[in-house]
Amino acid sequence: MNDTLSQFIQQYGPPAGAEGAVSFAEEVLGIDTLDDWQEDVLRAIAVGAPRIAISACHGPGKTFIAAVACVYRLVCTFPQHCVVTAPSKGQLEGALVKEVNIQMTRLPLPVRELFEIKKLRIELRSAPYESYFEARTAREEKPEALQGIHCEGGWVLLIADEASGVHEKIFASAGGSMSGAFTTTFLLSNPTRSSGYFFDSFHKMADRWRTFTIGHMDSTRVEDDFVEDIRRRYGEHSNAFRIRCLGLFPLADLDTIIPYHFVRSAQERDVTIPEDIAFIWALDVARFGDDSNCLLKRSRLHVDPDIQAWRGVDLMATAGRVKAEWDATLPRERPGEILIDEIGLGSGVVDRLRELELPVRGINVSESASDKTKYLNLRAELWFEAREWLAKKNRKLPLCDSHCPRDCIHERLAQELVGPRYDFLSEGKVKVESKKEMKKRGLPSPDVADAFVLSFASEPAALLHGSTGGWTDIGWGTDISRGLVRV
Repeated sequence: MNDTLSQFIQQYGPPAGAEGAVSFAEEVLGIDTLDDWQEDVLRAIAVGAPRIAISACHGPGKTFIAAVACVYRLVCTFPQHCVVTAPSKGQLEGALVKEVNIQMTRLPLPVRELFEIKKLRIELRSAPYESYFEARTAREEKPEALQGIHCEGGWVLLIADEASGVHEKIFASAGGSMSGAFTTTFLLSNPTRSSGYFFDSFHKMADRWRTFTIGHMDSTRVEDDFVEDIRRRYGEHSNAFRIRCLGLFPLADLDTIIPYHFVRSAQERDVTIPEDIAFIWALDVARFGDDSNCLLKRSRLHVDPDIQAWRGVDLMATAGRVKAEWDATLPRERPGEILIDEIGLGSGVVDRLRELELPVRGINVSESASDKTKYLNLRAELWFEAREWLAKKNRKLPLCDSHCPRDCIHERLAQELVGPRYDFLSEGKVKVESKKEMKKRGLPSPDVADAFVLSFASEPAALLHGSTGGWTDIGWGTDISRGLVRV
């Protein structure tokens, strides 16, 4: 082993005890802005705590401190294996791997040059199989991301970023790796699910884990303006505020239509989308001054990231925006149908777009459901159609990344989907609360979510009105009597 590394190990590694990792971050990487909880995490890493879990709000520096821990183990322990994973390739490469590479640039040049830095792997040049960092995506269908990782006589660090979204199979497969001597399993995540391995580490298995719950008040990196924005938008008692601002797990409301973990799973998973897949467009027309018009495009597998929302224009301008979008779309990519909620102001948009010869269908969500025995109206039926779609394992919602603006339309969709509640009427029919009722609870109008839900109206509307067209796996226009594929 190189003499330089030997010196770092003696000065900052295991011989230096719990303070070694903190000193390494401050003196070698030049970081002088560590929060108290981040120092405590590094101390736990330094002494080889076997199980560490961080449940954090949005943006306190959890990925940053995990990256510092990776570089510390690379430089200050030998032999060592550091393997990190996350639910999707984008999360892994765009967050933790990127941050590790940033921290590597902070090393003194003579130290940095001892390592070969590849896209998903960093290895000690003189001993590439004895000391390395490696990133592996965690997928349900390939659960071996953390399997078979052992380091004879050395140190192992296993990190699961966004661990709340890592499937149980990955942790089950990693059992052997996680039980090794001198092995630290390090989980970090926003607490988006009230079940699963990550949840259990803070609850029924909490006595075996060193846990950290990080809220906005624990971090110097979370802006007060962000916290106030979430408080006003979703309410201080909402799951959105608990998760994004307090680092607390969501409360499981029995009357919530769409569970938070359905939405988060659909955001996090990798789904291969065929290039020639058919789309449907849905337009929710604003009814009030603070509501938004929203145009959303959905295929049978995913929601297109290009979600558009706008306020403060009249009906003809709204129709003009839809027509402009239609003209800008290649003919082969245009939808077979544009669904518009025609209650109130929406009827004017429907009429104008029909005049322009666009394939518009007006939907009245207050009319009867196709299943009249189960749902009060079409609105209730559509929300549960959307729930069924999100529950499937191969559906994809766009994910808000770290570069999105504060009012990210993708995050707005996610939060709006988990807002509405349902109830049963005396005759047993399901009723979904209205926008007016949601506003009484302090929630904003779910305009983006309503556009998404409206995109499921094609089949129920066809069943109600006897249309001969339907959306199947091969596109539009198949005789409805031959059977419809739900999307």
